Amino acid sequence: MNTLTSLLAENRKWAERIEKEQPGFFSELAKGQSPEVLWIGCADSRVPASDVVNQPPGAMFVHRNIANVVAANDLNSLSVIQYAVEALNVKHIVVCGHYGCGGVAAAMNKPSLGRIEDWLDHIRDVYQANTEEVDGIADPQARQDRLCELNVIAQVGHVCSNPTVTAAWQQGLELSVHGWIYRLEDGLIKDLDVSVSATRS
Repeated sequence: MNTLTSLLAENRKWAERIEKEQPGFFSELAKGQSPEVLWIGCADSRVPASDVVNQPPGAMFVHRNIANVVAANDLNSLSVIQYAVEALNVKHIVVCGHYGCGGVAAAMNKPSLGRIEDWLDHIRDVYQANTEEVDGIADPQARQDRLCELNVIAQVGHVCSNPTVTAAWQQGLELSVHGWIYRLEDGLIKDLDVSVSATRS
């Protein structure tokens, strides 16, 4: 059985198991979605958004890309945020990075990677803004880990300045933005304590 055939077979097993455990689950799910959380995470295959917070289908609206970047000129993330806030009325936006992020490592090490270089420049901007702090860390792994954290913090700032988010706050809507980071080695998430809400000063 090849990889794709295996995936389709596993899908059938999964759907059958869910329907057996929760009769009517899919018919209810098909009626619409009303998630309270927009998750913006990394595309890394080791960080499946819903799985790491033990949530079922429909619980979170998810956007993923390399190194969980929220760029001001990225129509994809702009559209996702607008839809999540205006159509789905999410109450929380979580930017979740992870330690050991390949995108962050590539941005630090500056290899020649072709077209992805344009995307990595967003992370390099974060590095450049925090060069003294990051380069002052002696251990290479700790240095990279800190840039992973700083990247999340920077992206939280970008979400907070997003026109859809600022408009929601001006309208007094309940909406908070959070920065989290996931550790591959133990599967645990750390809250970076950079949450922002409409009540910010």
